[in-house]
Amino acid sequence: MSTVASPNVTLPKTMRALYKHHAGKGLAFDAQRRVPTPGPRDVLIKVKKVGICGTDRHIWQWDDWAASRIPVGIVTGHEFVGHVVKVGSAVTKFEPGLRVSAEGHICSGTDYNARTGNAHIANDVQILGIDRDGIFAEYVSVPEENVWPVHPDISDRLAATFDPLGNAVHTVMEAGVSAKTVLISGVGIIGLMAVTVAKAAGAARIFCTDVNPPRLELARRLGAAEAYDARDRGWIDDVKSQTRGEGVDVLLEMSGAEAAFDQGFRALRNGGRAALLGLPAKSVTFDFNQNIIFKGCTVLGINGRRMWETWYQMEKLLLSGRLELDEIITHEFPLEQFEAAFDTMIHGDGIKVLMNV
Repeated sequence: MSTVASPNVTLPKTMRALYKHHAGKGLAFDAQRRVPTPGPRDVLIKVKKVGICGTDRHIWQWDDWAASRIPVGIVTGHEFVGHVVKVGSAVTKFEPGLRVSAEGHICSGTDYNARTGNAHIANDVQILGIDRDGIFAEYVSVPEENVWPVHPDISDRLAATFDPLGNAVHTVMEAGVSAKTVLISGVGIIGLMAVTVAKAAGAARIFCTDVNPPRLELARRLGAAEAYDARDRGWIDDVKSQTRGEGVDVLLEMSGAEAAFDQGFRALRNGGRAALLGLPAKSVTFDFNQNIIFKGCTVLGINGRRMWETWYQMEKLLLSGRLELDEIITHEFPLEQFEAAFDTMIHGDGIKVLMNV
């Protein structure tokens, strides 16, 4: 099983990494994690910048979803940019030195969904940092098919956010927001990205809800016409007063909060379209009769990004200059300061937090 490495790079046997060390809160730092060995069709990437996302927060806090899904001992994380340092003997498209990111959903490409353009929801999908070792480490190995070369005009800071930006782009594009009134419930990292993406995609009017006043104000700066505190019971009536009394055409649910599901569907017009991305931390109670069946709406479950349509859309949007992301990416920390990085993200002092590896 031969591989090709850059002649100017001597690869170590061990690396620094963050991993889920026990079935409880937090992560642990390991300075002696073994560097992965790429297979014949794999690419070994030296990681430069990584992003912390909502999924990583679930894993850190070890909520019901994380406890049911995440194997103890795994290297976590799935948002990154780096450069190729080694390729397997059967790799034909990439060479050492290339700056890249990668799609975090990995599958064999052989089942029905993978063969019909929906590989991101294939039955055998494994996700970096969830089902297999991820990118909170100096090196990661991924299949050649999952590697994405980064355009030279896109900065490392933006390239490290491709994964969450892809979630926002996929949600917005699947919902079809052009010339539509749109409600974004939850303006965390991806919700804020969805505001600027929806604006770029031609949404007629954007409304947002959250319980964090600074983020609501940022949503306004990014293009929301109105941004409401979700605890204010009058906001649904106000939205309806601005939409002919009907409600919004499109709901983008980004929070995963139980109250947000109920409020969002009540603010959606009959026959509207709802795209659900937010992950509830535990099972929720929801009125299907009132909110879906009698409303006659269309509900979309959003998982990851379309491979590879969403990636091309992201690149084109970034190169167009129409996305406003600078205020969303707020902090950077060294990997060794991961506790401060997570604390900054979890307690709302930062929005998109990156770590430099």
